[in-house]
Amino acid sequence: MRVAELGIRLAVTLSALTVLPVMPHLPIAFANPTNQESATQYDAEIHTDLVSALNKSRFRNVRVSVTNGVIDLTGSVELFADKEDANKKALHERKVVAVRNDIKIVGAKISDKDLEAKLVEKLKYDRVGYGTSTFNAITVKVQDGVVTLGGNAYSSSDKLSALSAASYTPGVQDVIDDIDVDPLSPTDDGIRLYVARAVYGDPSLNKYAIDPGSPIRISVRDGSVVLSGVVETDADKSLAGFRAVGAAGVRSVFNNIHVENDGAGQR
Repeated sequence: MRVAELGIRLAVTLSALTVLPVMPHLPIAFANPTNQESATQYDAEIHTDLVSALNKSRFRNVRVSVTNGVIDLTGSVELFADKEDANKKALHERKVVAVRNDIKIVGAKISDKDLEAKLVEKLKYDRVGYGTSTFNAITVKVQDGVVTLGGNAYSSSDKLSALSAASYTPGVQDVIDDIDVDPLSPTDDGIRLYVARAVYGDPSLNKYAIDPGSPIRISVRDGSVVLSGVVETDADKSLAGFRAVGAAGVRSVFNNIHVENDGAGQR
């Protein structure tokens, strides 16, 4: 059965200006658009409420200013997740028109190479306890501290979990979401199980099921199977593809498995 979808939305890439939805024929206005004193009153209310909402140690260096309903967030935090959280709290304020989030992330400094390796290792074991890790093939790229997550996730829950894991990793400056979620399909779910049994049922490939963080990964969309992950030999790669092709319901197989020490990997 597919993991239950979470009813939350994770805002990942923060733009310089986040604008709330506004009816196209209604101007952005306070209770009395001609009364500057009323506008000032709302600004004060928004400021007081948001400062109270951010009254936590992780936001101790965040500064808030409000002008005509536009919130400016400045200062610094340790984690990208904290910057995201501050943005969400600002957007939840009543009467807010827009949010400019200029908070800087001043936590751990880590090279792109080391950060990428850390995230690859972290995501290997993400969702293992939910039984879906074999069906997630999420890639990681890092440039100037900005993390791009791509590839495929079995469900929205798996995607959100990966994005959250990246957001809470020290050294991450931003997270870009390029993950595709495989469509909800009982037929594809059946094919996933058939392919997994065919691949891992082979005595030569069963060893890849021992470490739950390093399986041969299986993505399925409309009967098309994509294999990824890392194996020890070219023979193992070819055998996995052969076993997948023979599984019930499979229309096509794309074998993107990398061979260990060939200079590539699940990134």
